[in-house]
Amino acid sequence: MRTPTVYLAVLLIALPAVLCGCGRGGDRNMIQNKGSDTLVNVAQAWAETYREIDPSVVVVVSGGGSGTGISAMINGTVDIANASRAMKPKELEAARGNGFDPVEWIVGYDALAVYVHMDNPIRSITIEQLASIYGEGGKVTKWSDLGITIPGLSNDEIVRFSRQNNSGTYAYFREAVLGKGGKYKLGSLDLHGSKDVVDATEKTPGAIGYSGLAYATEHVRLVPIVNAAGEPVTPSVATASDGTYPIARPLFMYTVGQPEGEVKAYLDWILSDSGQAIIEAKGYAPARRSD
Repeated sequence: MRTPTVYLAVLLIALPAVLCGCGRGGDRNMIQNKGSDTLVNVAQAWAETYREIDPSVVVVVSGGGSGTGISAMINGTVDIANASRAMKPKELEAARGNGFDPVEWIVGYDALAVYVHMDNPIRSITIEQLASIYGEGGKVTKWSDLGITIPGLSNDEIVRFSRQNNSGTYAYFREAVLGKGGKYKLGSLDLHGSKDVVDATEKTPGAIGYSGLAYATEHVRLVPIVNAAGEPVTPSVATASDGTYPIARPLFMYTVGQPEGEVKAYLDWILSDSGQAIIEAKGYAPARRSD
């Protein structure tokens, strides 16, 4: 019979072998993947499907926002960072300062949708009107300012749902709608997740919100955005793919340098016909079309 001292010695010998299967580095079969809430659902679908393709690899997916994922990559605690915006120059500089050279991969495209309550009769909206609703100094505060009357709504104040500032969706909307150097006006209700924006808009008759197209439900309305030619364009996989939707955006994965081993195999599969069919099924436009 082994004494407790012997058991402790066995444990200490075995522990490094266990730890080498976790996190980055070593011969582990675990891929840490973190970041964008826009991408989290499709990232989970990729991870679940890939487990059937290569059972020796476990992909651990978590959200938290693009900034959270990028920060984790800068700190060297994840293999892949998901982002719904491009890395900022200061983030690239920080990563390189830590000895990492991030590599960008476009894995799909998203039509950043504008949502309103089902009772809202609005038929389309311009980028300028959106900027006046959300931007600092914007004069539009009521639906009547846009000539809109919502049935049964006595107070026609626009309730603005937005995302928290660590979100890539927040950053992209600010750049695409408010313009370079534009700032959000105070008073928005900033929500943690993409789904939270859609859920809150569904329950609030005077609401407007923005979120990824994949989070659309039959309980909210998608508002067509007027393009440069003056034509309203509805957000869809097709209009994100062909670039006709005014606020379509690429979706990114970032790796710490050129990927190798399991990470490379996983990214290659994501960009294959099989992986791209999954992102399309989740409501995004693929980076490449499946046959």
